[in-house]
Amino acid sequence: MLIEDRLKELRDKINTKVPAGITISDVEFEGPELVIYTDDPKKFADQEDLIRVLARELRKRIVVRPNILEDPETAATKIKSVVPDNAGISDIFFDPDTGEVLIEAEKPGIVIGKNGATLRDITKSTCWTPKVVRTPPIESSTVKQVRQYLRSVKDERKTFLRTIGRRIHRDVIAKDQWVRVTTLGCCREVGRAAFLLTTPESRVLIDCGEKPGSTTSTPYLYVPEISPLSSLDAVVLTHAHLDHCALVPLLFKYGYDGPVYSTPPTRDLAAMLQLDYLDVVKKESGRQPYTSNEVKEYIKHSITLNYGSVTDIAPDIKLTFHNAGHILGSAIAHFHLGDGLYNIAFTGDFNYQKTRLFSPAVSTFPRLEALFMESTYGGANALQPAREDAEAKLYDIVTRTIERGGKVIIPAFAVGRSQEVMLALEEGMRKEKIPRVKVYLDGMIKEATAIHTTYPEYLNADLRNQIFRDGMNPFLAECFVQVDSSDLREKVIGGDPCVIVTTSGMLSGGPVMEYLYALAPDERNTLVFVGYQAEGTFGRRLQKGWREIPVGNRETMVVKLDIDTVDGFSGHSDRKQLMGFIQHIQPRPEKIFTIHGDENSTIDLASSIYKRFHIETRSPLNLETYRMV
Repeated sequence: MLIEDRLKELRDKINTKVPAGITISDVEFEGPELVIYTDDPKKFADQEDLIRVLARELRKRIVVRPNILEDPETAATKIKSVVPDNAGISDIFFDPDTGEVLIEAEKPGIVIGKNGATLRDITKSTCWTPKVVRTPPIESSTVKQVRQYLRSVKDERKTFLRTIGRRIHRDVIAKDQWVRVTTLGCCREVGRAAFLLTTPESRVLIDCGEKPGSTTSTPYLYVPEISPLSSLDAVVLTHAHLDHCALVPLLFKYGYDGPVYSTPPTRDLAAMLQLDYLDVVKKESGRQPYTSNEVKEYIKHSITLNYGSVTDIAPDIKLTFHNAGHILGSAIAHFHLGDGLYNIAFTGDFNYQKTRLFSPAVSTFPRLEALFMESTYGGANALQPAREDAEAKLYDIVTRTIERGGKVIIPAFAVGRSQEVMLALEEGMRKEKIPRVKVYLDGMIKEATAIHTTYPEYLNADLRNQIFRDGMNPFLAECFVQVDSSDLREKVIGGDPCVIVTTSGMLSGGPVMEYLYALAPDERNTLVFVGYQAEGTFGRRLQKGWREIPVGNRETMVVKLDIDTVDGFSGHSDRKQLMGFIQHIQPRPEKIFTIHGDENSTIDLASSIYKRFHIETRSPLNLETYRMV
């Protein structure tokens, strides 16, 4: 059936469900959504359950959009007149893509009104569909810039979404039924995550990252299975760490022109880290794999999905994101293939325990036949201490170092580990478990923290309540000081005892190298690792006991400071949690592939899962293809 015929059929069905007096002027696929255009948005607003009924019966994501949207400036004035002043509106952002207006307010409940009455009034008076969020405690320049950029390319976005919409909803013409996965990276290694999911009809790439500390840092993007890149239906991004997202913009440089699906926080964090990655790479080698223009292309082609939203991304593939508990917005990507043919999930990085920031990873799915799961700590002895014990050890190191007049350097990923460490340090000082000293934040940590507060719905309930109900935001504690200049960095290095939390987490570049170069010769200081150190990185070398590190063509850094590792802060599940995840997963998959770990870890975990649960397991190599059906 032609797309035009399918749209006509859908329009006829919609007309039979819509009450008299509501005119449907057009129906169009835009990205994964079916958009209903109408001259009567106010009447639609009065029909509270109509969109839900249509979505259920048509099995599509439905958006209602007026043919003519009120001018944003006029609409903003009307919104402020409808919403009571005590709501504390801080920003209004209009998204022509969706016909939505995002209203940031200190008291979202007042904007919503009783049973949503104020929201309906906004729609009636402006024709825009309101979405309300709480005003972030810390303003994010990244989020603001992403929103402004998307608004500036609204016409291009609309063309793109219509093109993708028609491609997603094209007819399935292949008579064969099979599912294959090709491993393009991240197998028996940590880094350069990339997997190709293929059916006779569609091709989807899951993640596209770099490998820290390696000369072979890119996935196998040149093999025939993925060429040409323009033939990919979609890219799915599980989370924003560079070993999963760094090279997504590279795809656009070499011909990809399709959508990138992720959660909203992942889109913003990935863009921030990709731009920072370009700066670091340029300083180190003078060469960049892509430019900021490709990062803009990535943003322009991004389509964001919330947890639990079942979405068509190809004619025979539905995608659902589930909380992975790893970092802000991290997701387990679940794919439903064909008309009930097969279900497969990719965990990305995940954490199967509650942390200060996040709830545990989801382990229940509607259906599941195959699972690709990370194995960073999959080795038999890779056990992490309890979070309380880890924090006690960190407090002891900090106290001991400060009391002898030293400084504590904590290299951490800007996203995830930094915020966990910040929360632990803030509580430690507030409860007088460690001396009250300044905690200096360097690199992208402050901006990453601001993005965390922009998306509070992705944090666990305890932290949300602490920030918004109890009015005690630990991220705004007086102890934290942002290092935003080289002058201040020099003062920190030469100043009083303190704690320095800085990027990068594996000593693969970034501000941490300046601190280390200056502070390494002083044995009063301490370097504390709180995250995984990949093979080949400076961090792993120091963990192994190296005391001389080459830092230039002829220079060597002599390391005399204490070096400590505090396990337990990692955003990854340890061996016990990985096995617990498989024990509790519902339904239990028929096949499990262990990835994202060194060779011993992936093999050991695969073997243990097979022995204990009698599930077919594999520890795949890169460049292998597995047929699932």
